[in-house]
Amino acid sequence: MKNAIAFIAFLLLFSSCGAQDAAIDTSKETLNTIESNTRPKLVVGIVVDQMRYDYLTRFESKFGDGGFKRMISEGFNCKNNHFNYVPTYTGPGHASVYTGTTPKYHGIVGNNFYDKEIKEMVYCAQDDNVKPIGTEDKAGLMSPRRMQTTTFGDENRLFTQMRGKTIGVSLKDRGAILPAGHTANAAYWFHGRDEGSWISSSFYMNQLPQWVSDFNTSESAESYLKVWNTLYDISTYIESGTDENNFEGGFKGKEKATFPYDLKALSKDNRGFDILKATPYGNSLTTDFAMAAIKGENLGADDITDVLAVSFSATDYVGHNFGVNSKEIEDTYIRLDRDLERFFNYLDATVGKGEYTVFLTADHGAVDVPAYLQSVNVPAGYVDNKERKQKFNAFLNSTYGTKDIVENISNNQIFLDRAKVKSLGLNLIDVQNAIAMEQLTYPNVSKVYTATTMSTSGFSNGVEELLQNGFNQKRSGDVILVNDTAFISYGRTGSTHGSALNYDTHVPLLFFGKGIKHGETLDKTVIPDIAPTMSALLGISFPNGATGQPLGFVID
Repeated sequence: MKNAIAFIAFLLLFSSCGAQDAAIDTSKETLNTIESNTRPKLVVGIVVDQMRYDYLTRFESKFGDGGFKRMISEGFNCKNNHFNYVPTYTGPGHASVYTGTTPKYHGIVGNNFYDKEIKEMVYCAQDDNVKPIGTEDKAGLMSPRRMQTTTFGDENRLFTQMRGKTIGVSLKDRGAILPAGHTANAAYWFHGRDEGSWISSSFYMNQLPQWVSDFNTSESAESYLKVWNTLYDISTYIESGTDENNFEGGFKGKEKATFPYDLKALSKDNRGFDILKATPYGNSLTTDFAMAAIKGENLGADDITDVLAVSFSATDYVGHNFGVNSKEIEDTYIRLDRDLERFFNYLDATVGKGEYTVFLTADHGAVDVPAYLQSVNVPAGYVDNKERKQKFNAFLNSTYGTKDIVENISNNQIFLDRAKVKSLGLNLIDVQNAIAMEQLTYPNVSKVYTATTMSTSGFSNGVEELLQNGFNQKRSGDVILVNDTAFISYGRTGSTHGSALNYDTHVPLLFFGKGIKHGETLDKTVIPDIAPTMSALLGISFPNGATGQPLGFVID
């Protein structure tokens, strides 16, 4: 009798446990479904090359409701977003946005930088071990191998067992390759000259997909070799300077840098299709190709999140050529706003409204043309590199008996030949300090720091913190120079960038779409926060070198 009772109790217990297990399994299934449904089908990262934050507000009255304003009205606007390192260049900027860290860790310390091991300058995306795809030109010899950490796109690929796709698109190779990361399905960039084609490298594929070949033969690029005039009456462009001035570069073959520009006629003297890069039509072409990529790769077509990294590079070329206060830059942003609206409408129709997430930021800002600033009595100017070099060589010869202890000077950094320093019986730290003190006496040098200081001291504010975040022990120089505010090493027309000052560090950061709250903040955010925020939204690992923090207040 006791055995019978015990057996019945066992059956009841087993039945109860089974029911609990079933409930747990059902709960897990429901949780997985919920998690899947909360993830966007597609994350689109947009980097607008050389976009200062004030372009959002300065040109606001000319924007429509479907581009920048849609992102602000439906999404979240981080108004006080900054780069937290120098140098503020394109390569480091794109790498930092997607890796969630700074050059100190991801290793992209410049567009071009001195390689201390092989003793020569290298390009950030250069890879002579791959083959060009879609061209025979060396423009295809590119890959992300110099970037030392993962992107959030890499982490999404790992998380989804490589089922989630990642595609990078930009006129610039580095603007496509570095954001796409190491595991990307593809990165595509535009090769102009006499080809006008989107290309890639054997790092990603053995041949172009059919959809890319079809796009290249569609004469899309040719269609933009037309007259560039202002979209609206130029007299209404009161947010920018006069059309004719002394602060703009312009195009070869045209005497004045004034509207209109006959791009087809001018292309002959301006590297063929490359002229499109320095016009708003370069952004339009990028938009066309990005939409073709969504269709050709079926991005956002299922519940496994894909990543599309789009960089609009034409804004940078226009800024370098014409300056941040030009009519040309205003028209470029007005037209970019229309391209964004066209792009978002396409995402609504293909991926589905509310099924994708977008962030938009920049890789750096830009300084007003110093010659223009001088004309309105703002302290600014140009660095005399020739005079600096003459003084420095004289100092080296008189102090050490040779100038050969300096191996390279680039990116405002001085690289010493450490073997030479040792052979002369000199102390490396003493030489660094002596050179720093010498450089500090030169005109328009504001501050100087040594590699030893960067490696042994901790800074938590000011330009020193930004320098340290950009300092990579293996790739940075022995002495780091900081120029006076708005003093640049550049021509007297057009704008440039690279400093730790607000005009270079303050850039937009907008989020909108699935999982994003509506709101705004004036609290400071920094570029490395973007990738961890995307990782948190997707529920995946942070990029392996990430130092930024997820912006929880933007996630719904």
